[in-house]
Amino acid sequence: MDEREREQVMAQKTTVQLIDDITGEAIEDGKGRTVTFAVDGVEYEIDLAEKQADKFAQALDTYVTHARKVGGRRAAAATPSRGGKASRDYDPKAVRAWAQSNNVELPARGRIPADVIQRFRDSGK
Repeated sequence: MDEREREQVMAQKTTVQLIDDITGEAIEDGKGRTVTFAVDGVEYEIDLAEKQADKFAQALDTYVTHARKVGGRRAAAATPSRGGKASRDYDPKAVRAWAQSNNVELPARGRIPADVIQRFRDSGK
């Protein structure tokens, strides 16, 4: 591998494309969200384009209006997506792969420590 090929490999970037889980269509950046909800003690996440997210919120509106809030965040049930999970601006699989290839100790499951995420970002990945 010559110098130019190495530079090309080092310049690769991983992106995540959200797909609307109802329509199967790609969601344009900033035009959808990951909605988190729970039913009978089971939490779910669904990726929805704005139109589908609005339909989802309208469908639940009557129930939410009459329900008791039992915990969780103060924010609305749906949050804007940045290309991945609603609460993440990084890909956990990519961070774990980077950590493994750079001999950074990291548990196979569970929360990724903030310092590891920062080191991943600092690496330009």
